[in-house]
Amino acid sequence: MPPSTVSLVRVAAPTPVRDDVLAGVRRAMELANWREHIPRGADVALKPNLGWDLFLPGATTSPWVLEGVVRTLRDWVGKLYVVESDQVVVDVEKAFRLNRIDRVCRDYDLTWVNMSHMPLITVPLPNGRVLKELQVPEILLRTTLVTVPVMKTHNKTMITGAIKNQWGCLPMFRHNYHLVLDAALADINSVARPRFALMDATIGLEGNSPKSGIPRVVNRLLGSGDPVALDAVAAKIMGFDPPAIGHLQECVAAGLGTLDLDEIAVVGDDDLSLNLHFVPAQHNFVSWMELVLRRRPALRPLFFDTPLFQICCRLTMIYYDVWYYLLGIGKRRRDQIVYATGYGAQWR
Repeated sequence: MPPSTVSLVRVAAPTPVRDDVLAGVRRAMELANWREHIPRGADVALKPNLGWDLFLPGATTSPWVLEGVVRTLRDWVGKLYVVESDQVVVDVEKAFRLNRIDRVCRDYDLTWVNMSHMPLITVPLPNGRVLKELQVPEILLRTTLVTVPVMKTHNKTMITGAIKNQWGCLPMFRHNYHLVLDAALADINSVARPRFALMDATIGLEGNSPKSGIPRVVNRLLGSGDPVALDAVAAKIMGFDPPAIGHLQECVAAGLGTLDLDEIAVVGDDDLSLNLHFVPAQHNFVSWMELVLRRRPALRPLFFDTPLFQICCRLTMIYYDVWYYLLGIGKRRRDQIVYATGYGAQWR
């Protein structure tokens, strides 16, 4: 068998219930031989995507999917943590509650860790792609990392998946790396390196993701011990060209995984002929303005190194509140999933 295996599993029922998702997660992990990648008895940090505190299915990892990972791992590993970090415009504690991840932690006695409040350890990167050292929360250096991303488009990286999910392993200063994002992601993943990835593609997010996108019912789950290979397969079935994705190319150059589809064994219910035709992301006003300001050396210190930055962050949050509540776009997209699909029960 080729060195990298990616499972691609359908959620069985046309109107899924919790048991269908739990069974699908277990099958996706078994097909991808998860025990070969996660040492028995290891303490494990589970990294979901909790990158938005305005609830929108597809923007964050579903609680049923995270629960499925926990149920599959719990008799094999030691202590289980659920980890995520704040963003400058996202309160991760609020996202933790709104997305019902708090229920999963309570039901399975998991330890929730907001890594923004943890001590940081400086790790030298003598062979870094763009960074010479990296400050990471100490929990990532003493646990086995399992990443649980969502299938989404992204306005800066084309897709966000098993590699991009580690962006949330850094404290809030990570926004300073946006101009070197592709190479920085390779450096981050060389330190916070996932040993296994289970992608939540039950509901994806297309269009202007990673936040204000369009939820899309996909009914699938992907698993792999090679997160680069998983993202290559995910990109392909989303309708994108994997070699055109910069951060995946950087990860291959850093020796972090396989991008060549000919070297990846896809097992399960579908193959690489599947094309979901995801709508690609465009920069919304917030994303566009940030890049404009960062690319102008004269303006960058003014906006990002002074109290004006906090004002910009507040204006960003107001922009998203207007989009979600006042214009009602986010609420309508939320309700189309929560009240019209079987997946909605996990949030109701």
